[in-house]
Amino acid sequence: MRDLFTETVRRFFLLACMAGSLASAGLPAVAQAKVYHARDEALALAFPGVERVEARDVVLTAEQHDRIEKMARAPLDTSLVTIYVGWRAGAPAAYAIFDTHTVRTFPETFLLVISPEGSVQGAHVLAFHEPEEYLPTRRWLDTFKDRKLDDDLQVGRSVAGITGSTLSTRAVTSGIRRALAIWNVVIGGK
Repeated sequence: MRDLFTETVRRFFLLACMAGSLASAGLPAVAQAKVYHARDEALALAFPGVERVEARDVVLTAEQHDRIEKMARAPLDTSLVTIYVGWRAGAPAAYAIFDTHTVRTFPETFLLVISPEGSVQGAHVLAFHEPEEYLPTRRWLDTFKDRKLDDDLQVGRSVAGITGSTLSTRAVTSGIRRALAIWNVVIGGK
């Protein structure tokens, strides 16, 4: 697999290194930060049993960037995105997109796995730097399985909120919408 680092993946590793450095310096707020999976572990979760994983760097046009933000109803802070493709039997088995965003004051990184038809196959939290009690549960993340991007994919509509974790649920839902919008604009049945 060709090793291509995008802005998002580099940011994830930089934040993880910063969190480790600050935690060792004894700063209490960042000492709660936790990295659950490294990039290679995350890709193994996303693509079990595939023949190969390919990283596709895409530079979005201004029109694509605007379209993604409009579809996602969330900001997209870069025009360089990487879409990972897991191949099986000569065809894409799944796609994966890393998303790093700020929850309240600290970052979170997760990986969204998308089927060839554009529905969520899985969502995996890779790093969470807010207090652990605000971390979305596996059970809640699993409620996104088989969902596609639509108007109801929002907290308060078809996405249940988590009491005491409103910012986390909104941040993850926005990130999932953003990743699905990227898939729709860049891949979308092509």
